[in-house]
Amino acid sequence: MARILIVDDSRTSRRMLTNILEKYGHEVVGEARNGEEGVAKYRELKPDIVTLDITMPVMDGLGALDVIVDEDPEANVIMVTAAGQKEKMVEAIKRGALEFMQKPFDPEQIGSVIESILEKD
Repeated sequence: MARILIVDDSRTSRRMLTNILEKYGHEVVGEARNGEEGVAKYRELKPDIVTLDITMPVMDGLGALDVIVDEDPEANVIMVTAAGQKEKMVEAIKRGALEFMQKPFDPEQIGSVIESILEKD
């Protein structure tokens, strides 16, 4: 079981992802609506894994990724993207994200992505 922080400006996406993660036995320890809130929650909660949507207001996912990885090089970050953002996904991996997931969410993909990160630790 992992303690997971979800950072996404869409309430619907946060709810869907929470439901999927909880079905796999993981605990969602917090949620944030933008990258700035996500960084603050990451510092406060110290989750095992954080999911970051790429496109968000205030601070986008790449900005939040940079701050989190700079402060915690061992951070387990999964980027979340809509279709058509391949260049940003490649950039996120270069900047320190471990994995990525696409919307709409595929429960099996999410389960395997989380499992692969937990196996690395």
